[in-house]
Amino acid sequence: MKARYLTAATLAAVIAVAGCSSSKSTGSSTTPTASAPAAAASTSAPATASTPAAAGSSSAPAAAGASGTLTVWLQTDAQTGWPKEVAAATAAFTAKNPGVKVDVQYQTWADHLTKLDAALAASPPDVVELGNTETTKYMADGALADITADKAKFDNSATWLKGLADSVTYNGKLYGVPYYAGARGVIYSTAAFTKAGITAPPTTLAELQADGLKLKAVIPSTQSALYWPGKEWYGAMSFVYGYGGDIASNASGKWVADLEQPNAVAGLTELKTLYSALSKAPADIDESKQDSAMAQGQAAMIYGNGWEEGSVNDPKTGNPALKIDAFPMPGKDASAPLPTFLGGSDLVIPAASKNVAWAEEWINDFTGTTGMTALVNDAKPIPNTTSLISLLGDSPFAKAAAQSWFVPTAPNWADVESQNVLQNMLSGILSGKQSIPDATKAADTQINTILNGS
Repeated sequence: MKARYLTAATLAAVIAVAGCSSSKSTGSSTTPTASAPAAAASTSAPATASTPAAAGSSSAPAAAGASGTLTVWLQTDAQTGWPKEVAAATAAFTAKNPGVKVDVQYQTWADHLTKLDAALAASPPDVVELGNTETTKYMADGALADITADKAKFDNSATWLKGLADSVTYNGKLYGVPYYAGARGVIYSTAAFTKAGITAPPTTLAELQADGLKLKAVIPSTQSALYWPGKEWYGAMSFVYGYGGDIASNASGKWVADLEQPNAVAGLTELKTLYSALSKAPADIDESKQDSAMAQGQAAMIYGNGWEEGSVNDPKTGNPALKIDAFPMPGKDASAPLPTFLGGSDLVIPAASKNVAWAEEWINDFTGTTGMTALVNDAKPIPNTTSLISLLGDSPFAKAAAQSWFVPTAPNWADVESQNVLQNMLSGILSGKQSIPDATKAADTQINTILNGS
């Protein structure tokens, strides 16, 4: 079995907030919780020239001899998962800016948006970690600094993962820096593959279907060769994007839904073919329990997040005796896997920050080549750039992340999710209750209305 990133619980929490969790299929991940703000943990680096410096960024110091405080909000994942890398970034920054104190405050996913909204109206932090599906609201509201002109200051900005880069881009302008990601892959039973005589993972969707048919011949009749819940829209949209389509595009300020377009239809047609041939999963459920389904012997393969490997094998809730491995979801040809939806985090700078130059410099010390290399080697998240994917070796989830997609960065996108537009479309298609043309037309009509606020 391949190594998991971080821990199953930690990455599951991160991806859940990033809009990538199975449990988020029927709701918006961008709605702030109503819970009372909790006290944030804080750690400050003294602004002394004697602080040990890690290799720094290529950015020049913001201002020689300047003094003040740079306030950084990170999630507690960094506090528990990679505190050394946070400290190293701060050391690199303070070595160049000895008069500047870096105050790192750790937040929790449950209430960080509530706290941020309050801070933006008063005294905002200078650097903020957001889940990648949370950024659109703040970009659209003008709450984040436009750093388009400074993109070249950030290491590897030309090779950022597309699914993360898209999440910090709004109307062609850059409002943040990708931090790290989580991706999906096909998780499979190695025993089932061996029994079916499958000796290597498929590299095309045609091979995947052929292997699935081999599995059907040797697995119990109640088991799915590829367990595919009908409302699994993150996976389904990978087929849409993999065939050259998209969900919606922006034309001169107006959003246009594109699911009726030929490329999108081709992807959905391929998905329906695979579903009909290989899956026994109901068409009216989402993917929230697919890891349990596999652990309970209902699936030879699932299309899951990296952390779901740990859930399948969990000693308390899963099946630790089940031997599993994974591979990227293959594409329509062998040139590349299907693009995966990336969950993950971004680092942004509030527009009201008075320390934008410092914030940019600290972010690059943390997420640039030196910082990101250390982070990946230590905690094993998927890096923010394709140029460092090789650090994770043969990890199938890292390979999958090299090809990625992201939801439309429209202010009202969360309403498309919360109203289950894509979920209902897919359920209609895969159940056979609607044709693909009828289902996509109905979905496009809804999406156009929602995204354009009419």
